[in-house]
Amino acid sequence: KEILNDLGVDFKGSGKSSSAADKVVNEIRAKGGKAVPNYDSVEDGEKLVKTALEAFGRIDIVINNAGLILRDRSFVRISDEDWDIIHRTHLRGSFLVTRAAWNHMKNQKFGRIIMTSSAAGIYGNFGQANYSAAKLGLLGLSNTVAIEGRKYNIHCNTIAPTAGSRLTQTVMPQDLVDAFKPEYVAPLVLWLCHESCAENGSLFEVGAGWIGKLRWERSLGAIVRGKNQPMTPEAVRDKWEKVCDFDNASKPRSIQESITVLNDALSQIESQGNVSMNSTSSGSVVLSSGDMASIIGRELATNVYKYTHLEPILYALGVGMSSKDPDHLKFLFEGSEEFCCLPSFGVIPAQTSMFDGVPSLPGLNIDITKMLHGEQYLELYKPLPTSGQLTSVSTIADILDKGSGAVLLIDVNTYCGKDLVCYNQFSLFFIGAGGFGGKRTSEKAKVTVNPPKRPPDAVISDVTTADQAALYRLSGDWNFLHIDPSFAALGGFQKPILHGLCTFGFAARNVLKQFANNDVNRFKAIKVRFAKPVFPGQTLQTEMWKEGNRIHFQTKVKETGEAAISGAYVDIVPALDKPAQEPLKTAGLQSDLVFEEIGRRVREIGNELVKKVNAVFQWDITKDGKKAMQWTIDLKNGSGAVYQGPARSSADTTFTVSDEDFMDVVQQKTNPQKAFFSGKLKVKGNIMLSQKLEMILKDYAKL
Repeated sequence: KEILNDLGVDFKGSGKSSSAADKVVNEIRAKGGKAVPNYDSVEDGEKLVKTALEAFGRIDIVINNAGLILRDRSFVRISDEDWDIIHRTHLRGSFLVTRAAWNHMKNQKFGRIIMTSSAAGIYGNFGQANYSAAKLGLLGLSNTVAIEGRKYNIHCNTIAPTAGSRLTQTVMPQDLVDAFKPEYVAPLVLWLCHESCAENGSLFEVGAGWIGKLRWERSLGAIVRGKNQPMTPEAVRDKWEKVCDFDNASKPRSIQESITVLNDALSQIESQGNVSMNSTSSGSVVLSSGDMASIIGRELATNVYKYTHLEPILYALGVGMSSKDPDHLKFLFEGSEEFCCLPSFGVIPAQTSMFDGVPSLPGLNIDITKMLHGEQYLELYKPLPTSGQLTSVSTIADILDKGSGAVLLIDVNTYCGKDLVCYNQFSLFFIGAGGFGGKRTSEKAKVTVNPPKRPPDAVISDVTTADQAALYRLSGDWNFLHIDPSFAALGGFQKPILHGLCTFGFAARNVLKQFANNDVNRFKAIKVRFAKPVFPGQTLQTEMWKEGNRIHFQTKVKETGEAAISGAYVDIVPALDKPAQEPLKTAGLQSDLVFEEIGRRVREIGNELVKKVNAVFQWDITKDGKKAMQWTIDLKNGSGAVYQGPARSSADTTFTVSDEDFMDVVQQKTNPQKAFFSGKLKVKGNIMLSQKLEMILKDYAKL
């Protein structure tokens, strides 16, 4: 459903005709669409919006493409009229139509707005000063509308198209007009206006079937004055090469990011006193070779992490596990026979040790608020205990100069008693702390690896909840960036972001399930690079490639297609072939007599029992704490059977109980529910089926 507005003027803004709008409306209607023409000026924005509301009852999308006029003159020949008509049509017209639609979009919590800029506005063009100024003005308008509309689900983006039209037919050869068809622009506009498109506040060049996204880039710049010293033109001249050096350039996305460098500069000026005009350092790390040698290898902290089964369960919930999935129960239920920690839980005891010592390193002037978590490596030497006490020791492995920032490599070894349980390497990037002349790479760094250039072997999607970050932070990362909107805004984010290590946990458990059958003994190591932030509520898509015992993976945000984790891999231990098990045989078990009697009854009325139960039960009988015998009651296949040994097909429910406790339950000395809740009777699999078995035994197998 579309309102088509076109005054039908020529490229100079003269004349008026309804034919242009009518032609497009008729084309839309001919193809089954609904369209209504409008011939008002874009300066009558309220009338345009009123037409839409009267025709369709609501307005969802505004495409500001008004301005099919030019008044090209060299700068000194532009008249007031030439300037005003271009700005009234291109810039003011877009403002007025958007303003008229704004409250309707705000009230319905949805809107998509497109501003149409131009290469002339982005780059400038001879003879188009009026047009260039208006078109770049539209970009500024769009960026602010995007910020103000974000919380109402109103997105605003800008396109700079090259397309054949009334505007270009006098300045382009006809063959180019034909090549740059509007049909090669419209699909981008349709995608940006789609309800599932999360793009907001962006600028795109488009034409001839090509699309490119533009962004600002800024050099690292240079400080050109000292504390209590004047800033001189000579100092600017001497630093000019560095001011214009785009090596390791930053790419600011917001005013907050833009002014961060000024705050850093002020801090450096105040803390360093007079800055030498020959200095090459623009960062906040000032290290001599002696300082460097004293820092590398230094122990940061030793921390003890005490925990119960609560912390591993809370962590599993924080990385998206759910009791809805039976495979997740072993990580969520402390009563499960296979209860264990997710391997990625190994980062939790290590992170406190890592953060404690960083801010207080002598000779290292860094700002912890400018820290980004760049990469993470975790290696496990044995499965993590589900409760107990772990001791983590952190050391500085190396410090790297990346120009725009400094990277600290921090190694953390975690012990259970004297046994080394796991090893972490945190790669921390400190914005603005580079430029001190240090090395860029280190042989101590655990490196990322790009995935194979073929379609992934497996893809798993997880929808994070709106409260995912709020839940994950309960595992120990209390950074306000993940919960407080105002704090997130200071960091340049539209809302709180998800912890990188939370995304890490999602991906790790997906690899564990897909390629190691949730066997934590097979999870050896994981390495990731954190590429882009994730917002709670977005969908994580983990793409995985198997290459021998290494699983390459990357995690994308499904809504945007951007990679949140890249260059990542998990190393797994090959599965061991299990030899066929011989039935256990232990003499003197009282339970043997019970199962033999149950077997006799099953032979008599097995057909009837199979119809009622339809399940396979395996019993693991223990003696003196060790498995002594296995029995299987098969009330699913054929006419039923009872036999010694594990289930020949998969068991629906497995019971583990001592011979003595089993007899107490059978003789009704102990209530089965009481035995279960006291831990004497352990149940794995479908617990509800156990009630059906209890009913059958009472009815048919009283002993």
